[in-house]
Amino acid sequence: MSLVSHIAARAAAAIHRPPALAGLELLASAVVLLDGEGHIAYANAAAENLLESSLKALSRQTLSAQFLNPDELDNICAQAREHKFSDLRQDLTLERAGRDPLHVHSMVSAVEEPQGGVLIELRENQQHLKLDREERILDQSQVNKELIRNLAHEIKNPLGGIRGAAQLLEMELPALHAVQLREYTQVIIKEADRLQTLVDRLLAPHRRPHIVGDVNIHEVLERVRSLMLAEFPSGLTILRDYDASIPEFRGDKEQLIQTVLNIAHNAAQALSAQIDAGDAQIIFKTRVARQVTLAKVRYGLALDLHIIDNGPGIAPQIRDRIFYPLVSGREGGSGLGLTLAQTFVQQHMGVIECESRPGFTDFRILLPLP
Repeated sequence: MSLVSHIAARAAAAIHRPPALAGLELLASAVVLLDGEGHIAYANAAAENLLESSLKALSRQTLSAQFLNPDELDNICAQAREHKFSDLRQDLTLERAGRDPLHVHSMVSAVEEPQGGVLIELRENQQHLKLDREERILDQSQVNKELIRNLAHEIKNPLGGIRGAAQLLEMELPALHAVQLREYTQVIIKEADRLQTLVDRLLAPHRRPHIVGDVNIHEVLERVRSLMLAEFPSGLTILRDYDASIPEFRGDKEQLIQTVLNIAHNAAQALSAQIDAGDAQIIFKTRVARQVTLAKVRYGLALDLHIIDNGPGIAPQIRDRIFYPLVSGREGGSGLGLTLAQTFVQQHMGVIECESRPGFTDFRILLPLP
């Protein structure tokens, strides 16, 4: 008996005994049970995460309604109900409104109960690629932190000497030419100060203690929202799409405020043309993700925070390097805002990702929940 057939038999037998479905909650692949009319009768935690909705909400819908191109999936389910195969395995690309398509390997099998029911198992083809990418990001981030820390310390000492020498030189300038020559010593002093500020910002996340307390993520977002609207009072709309059921968690509130503020501020600067036109938009969206792997650790629940804007998108040539220090897509930008954001998120055992195309940029932050 195949794995799908075995699960189908167990699910069919357990449909009247909900506790028996507990085993399906442990599966990393999404399992959905459809009744004879195509409505969702059951979805495990991985399916809720994949479809970004709860079983309570999904149970009132058909699986077809979740996708823009359900014809192929509907056809497979219809064949299963007619018992044209014991189970069918097929790769599908399922389009979704306003979100990336799902590239999945599907396994479909008919069940005896409910009458005309179908069991569907969906596995994301790109899941292992995502885990590999997250692992590479963590390793690269650690290397970057060590490089920044060592480089910053090597720069600090000579900077102090340069600034001190310029001040002494300014004091020894002959009175006859002091006014004209002081202009040059002031350039040295000011540039040394600018570099010192840059070095301090590079070292900031490593110096500052991690102050842990109870955090309500919506208080964090509301604080950032008020700061952003104070700086951009017209032309920018910041929308809320909150899941009020998200529990408090342990974290550093100030670091999280700085993280969201850095991302939102970058978005607002990229939206300058839209702000002038009056149609700039940023969305703060919170959801709960289930059965998520973060930094090689599996968590039952995680905060799924999205910061979305309708700007021009990130230039393709820097899209893979935006979290690297000193990489900026804006003229005059320091390239440190996203680096600090990534550092703070990783200190909370989370990950930060970015998806961008013209008209849509989505920074996604995943943090473990208790």
